[in-house]
Amino acid sequence: MTEHEIKIAFKEYDSLEELNTADKNLCAEAVKALATSHSPYSKFRVGVALQLQSGKILYGSNQENVAYPSGLCAERVALFNWGANHLDDPIVSMAVTAHTDEFELLKPVTSCGACLQVMAECEKMQESPLRMLLYCINGPVWEINGIQSLMPFMFSEERLVQLPL
Repeated sequence: MTEHEIKIAFKEYDSLEELNTADKNLCAEAVKALATSHSPYSKFRVGVALQLQSGKILYGSNQENVAYPSGLCAERVALFNWGANHLDDPIVSMAVTAHTDEFELLKPVTSCGACLQVMAECEKMQESPLRMLLYCINGPVWEINGIQSLMPFMFSEERLVQLPL
């Protein structure tokens, strides 16, 4: 028997004010994305802003549907937009934030497993780790470099490769 231990690393900032200007701006863009959330059932809005290498910002927000499996998380909305339209422009950073009027959020919201798996695929597609800012409005910000820190056992199978046409 072999025992293994997994450790994750991330930076925690007490507030937005501790960030550099570019990161503050990206978090503010994620807050803007909250306005396009369609979340009448959960009343839990999530907004994402992707900063691309070119300087372009892409947005995503959660889109719910009364048939619950038909909705989509904000992260995947933004990342699928990137994959479909901007694959040649790598993602430099992404900011994720959330808000609800139902209760106060005291810490950043983390992405679901499905979104983390999509992020892992995006890292593979652009051949570099994703830098994430998980932003709690009026609270802390977590900076995470690479999805491996959030999902150490993500599905990855190198023998599953795209075959040439």
